[in-house]
Amino acid sequence: MKILVVGAVAAGTKTAAKLKRELGDTAEITVISKGKYISYAACGLPYYIGGVIKDRASLLENTPESYSRLTGVNLITGIEATKLDPAAKTVFARNVETGEELSYGYDKLVLTTGARPVVPNIPGMDLPGVYTLRDPDDADKIKAAAESGEEKRAVIVGGGMIGVEMAENLTNLGVRASIIDMAPHILPGFDADFADFIENLLGEAGIPVFTNDSVNAIEGEGKVQKVRTGRRAVKTDMVIMAVGVRPNTEWLKDSGIEMTDRGVIVVNDYMQTSDPDIYSAGDCAMARSLITGKDMWTPMGSSANIEGRHCAKAVAGTARHPFRGVLQTIVLQLPGMRAGKTGFGIDAARAAGIDAEYVTITCYDKAKFFPGMEHFSIRMVAEKESRRLLGVQVLGKGNVDKIVDIGVAAISLGATLDSFDDMDFAYSPPFSTPIHPFAVAANALMNKMDGGLVGGTLADLNVEDDWITLDVGKTPVVPTLRHVDVGSIDGVIDGVPTDAKIALVCLEGKNSYMAENRMKRYGYNRVYVVEGGTMFNKALEYNE
Repeated sequence: MKILVVGAVAAGTKTAAKLKRELGDTAEITVISKGKYISYAACGLPYYIGGVIKDRASLLENTPESYSRLTGVNLITGIEATKLDPAAKTVFARNVETGEELSYGYDKLVLTTGARPVVPNIPGMDLPGVYTLRDPDDADKIKAAAESGEEKRAVIVGGGMIGVEMAENLTNLGVRASIIDMAPHILPGFDADFADFIENLLGEAGIPVFTNDSVNAIEGEGKVQKVRTGRRAVKTDMVIMAVGVRPNTEWLKDSGIEMTDRGVIVVNDYMQTSDPDIYSAGDCAMARSLITGKDMWTPMGSSANIEGRHCAKAVAGTARHPFRGVLQTIVLQLPGMRAGKTGFGIDAARAAGIDAEYVTITCYDKAKFFPGMEHFSIRMVAEKESRRLLGVQVLGKGNVDKIVDIGVAAISLGATLDSFDDMDFAYSPPFSTPIHPFAVAANALMNKMDGGLVGGTLADLNVEDDWITLDVGKTPVVPTLRHVDVGSIDGVIDGVPTDAKIALVCLEGKNSYMAENRMKRYGYNRVYVVEGGTMFNKALEYNE
């Protein structure tokens, strides 16, 4: 069998290598790629620019020669696919260096052409100092500019993962970076209040974030000097466009392969396109939401590798099950903190029409008494009726990925909240708490869904002037609020009517939950916990 793979970054090289292992010498596998780099670690480029990754070569997992020796796959770079004729089972191409016209026949074809950065059509895009980031050569240019000492300011247009990581790494090099994003918040997929927390964190680290704004023009004499938006003019020495990507599928326009309006290739659960002999995976292909089962586009390196492996098994006929879908799982480094998510936040769940509940907690990431203990702020979301887990979001200085990855496993296996009631997580003081942070969040959400906890974040509770807000920590955390030690609540609180709407505040939210429970015994029936405490609801720290 003759198999042709078009594209050689994440999905393409993964697909071809797995196919060769599955089929051995029964298949002749060829990979063609327009670019000179293959299977490079695109997600590591911001950290190479920032000097965290010292060795550029470490980002290049394989050369074409080493990949071919290792896998037995025939890989050819510098070949651009230009046309597909499914009836003739032929891909037409050209050598990008010589212009020579070429053609490649196939029995099975895999399309893994990936995506490229969106370059907006705005004045000034051709000025020196405007960059995109997709491959190591782009990274070299940005790194050289940032390290020259001449570029003191940078504007990153787009607040996705790459934009945020670039802002942090440029700041570490002494470049004053700012982010402009046309959406209401950066980092799509995070709930609005989680994104707001991150935006404030970036601002405190010297990285201003301007949302609900778009770049209209880039200005300068001979090089970039200013970015003009709908609201402001920002002086800058360099601009990095990180507004998203578009699939490299224009060459398939007349092929008859089904694609979306955005040019993303439509595939079934076995990565098969509208032509049964053609498959697709990675950034150029659609995927499924593991939660809703609906089509979604998730151009991410991690997803591309997973899809590539599954695609290979589908082509080889060895797949044991359909590709179940993706959860848009991410984890990223922030200034002094880390963030991660998987599945749906409460905003996404509501937008999808799912009747869901959420809880937000702040807890320890290891034993309270152990040196280096920090906090996690965790949000957990579940469907009300079935109680199935829908998503997890987490902020903290520690290993947030362990919380996210438990969520990935749980959602993928269809777990409900009750699944965690007696789950035996690992515990030792340097690593975790006796009741694992994930279980703490699950228990809190079960309490909330069962009526034992009534609350929300400060933004969701919509606390107004007719509310009474009490600081119920063992020690005061908000000096401007009345302090009532949770341990002192043994009846009706002087000056606090039992029919009043009362918001309870403490550092982490745990004492507020205990106070709510005690106050209910004494006739208070409109008491609400400010979930996550002041550690998550930062506005409370500045209460006046």
